[in-house]
Amino acid sequence: MPGTSITPRRERAPFPAPSLPPLRSTRLLDQLRERIRFLHYSRRTEEAYVYWCRAFIRFHRLQHPKELDAKHAVESFLSWLADDRGVASSTHRQALSALLFLYGKVLGMQLPWMQEIGRPRAMRRIPVVLNQDELARIFALLNGEHRLMAQLLYGTGLRITEALQLRVKDLDFDHRALIVREGKGGKDRVVMLPESLAGPLRAQLARAHVLWFADQTAGHGGVAMPDALERKYPRAGSSWAWFWVFPQSALSPDPRSGVMRRHHLYDQTFQRAFKRALNAAAVHKPATPHTLRHSFATHLLQAGYDIRTVQELLGHADVATTMIYTHVLKLGGGAVRSPVVALPQPKAPLCVHHHP
Repeated sequence: MPGTSITPRRERAPFPAPSLPPLRSTRLLDQLRERIRFLHYSRRTEEAYVYWCRAFIRFHRLQHPKELDAKHAVESFLSWLADDRGVASSTHRQALSALLFLYGKVLGMQLPWMQEIGRPRAMRRIPVVLNQDELARIFALLNGEHRLMAQLLYGTGLRITEALQLRVKDLDFDHRALIVREGKGGKDRVVMLPESLAGPLRAQLARAHVLWFADQTAGHGGVAMPDALERKYPRAGSSWAWFWVFPQSALSPDPRSGVMRRHHLYDQTFQRAFKRALNAAAVHKPATPHTLRHSFATHLLQAGYDIRTVQELLGHADVATTMIYTHVLKLGGGAVRSPVVALPQPKAPLCVHHHP
């Protein structure tokens, strides 16, 4: 309108990046662990980052990263990994992420060129899938909790770490549901609890309850709790609801606090059992426990479930990740019909016997 002045809209200032507290540790790798834990990264990420930063320091003959020409040091290390060690692209990217964290979050060195380092392109591979006959033969050669673990991975599509970290409270038998807490990317999701596994899971809980009761009687400190829940709810770690579905048979020191407590089943233990069963079943495929997740997704798609449903059950952020299983389907009944099938079959030549 005439005579009306319009005040220009003020742009909101961007929020400053949160400052990190000063480090209390004096040794570099301890500082790395301290920063990782402050930012609530997973234990597996901590192990991987410590591994690669230690390898980086050893590669440069134990020189402190601050004393190195950062650009040359990082590039030479990554080139060595690619050219001499021949690591996979995913391993290469993991090592680069560890060094970015070390320089940026621990040493406080802002190095813009590191963000521009070329990251190896991830190659899409057709996943290995087991058929139902192969699965049945493998399951028959597994015993006890290892068999149940394998059936659970195939029956729900869980990652092995998600299955190992299941707590009693995550099983909902009434609704036939299984709740995955803080899966990959820190996301929760709900998957089906197969009816055929309800009985074996109840039996597994009964065995776990014996260990939990023994721990309570002996006055042990309970199981590890995520993040700060141990301080917020000091008694929760000793409760039955928070106990592991697949507990270890013996106590072991907590890798972070050093407290003796009961940990869940180790992934290496199950992986070795699965490998032995695979060989004994004469299944000649490069299968691992993660193959059970691939088989779950592929068999659901073969059964006619839509891709979005499978994506949600697997916990994939992007449907493009789930689409890789459609390539497996193309290898089967939905594949293009080869033109060689239409060719008339040649008749076998007549055998003429010549008598001397």
